[in-house]
Amino acid sequence: MFNGIIFNKGLITGISKRAKGINIFVKSDLKLKNKDIGVSVACDGVCLTLITIKNKIMEFYLSNETVKRSKFKFLKKNDLINLELPLKYGQKISGHICQGHVDTTAKVLSIKKVDKSYIFDFEINRRDKKDIIEKASICVNGISLTISKVTKKGFQIWVIPHTFKLTNLSKVKKGSLVNIEIDILSKYVKNFFNAKK
Repeated sequence: MFNGIIFNKGLITGISKRAKGINIFVKSDLKLKNKDIGVSVACDGVCLTLITIKNKIMEFYLSNETVKRSKFKFLKKNDLINLELPLKYGQKISGHICQGHVDTTAKVLSIKKVDKSYIFDFEINRRDKKDIIEKASICVNGISLTISKVTKKGFQIWVIPHTFKLTNLSKVKKGSLVNIEIDILSKYVKNFFNAKK
């Protein structure tokens, strides 16, 4: 489990395609060693298991299901991704509960600078847009953010300078795809009420 507060980024140094998935290699300054193999790491919001680490380069395996649901199907060498280690017992949750189970992707429609902050406008598919609620939490590339407005095609978020600087949102452009995890609480509530109908 994660909380969507990003302090680390990683550089994609290699991608190895397999019959039923891909392996990715990520260089970062995360303090991980061989004894940490098996730990979960949120990579742009996708919960992946560390399978090897050598010279600060981590290796992860992604199944076809993960590739299909995420923006990793378009991943390229030298892409920058957000990284987060799992929460520890007793750690403060500054964001919201993020599972690392990405639901879908969204496309950046526009980015506007307002004073020192940035407004990101996203387009999301109709099925997942039904779960988007104004002022609810949402995980974008692993970052815990608040939906400021629900739009005709998707939603908007405001990004403060601190978050913009620490995450890969500073590299995102119009037309870019981002990973989206919808707040688990809204999904549970929707499922509960649908079951009662």
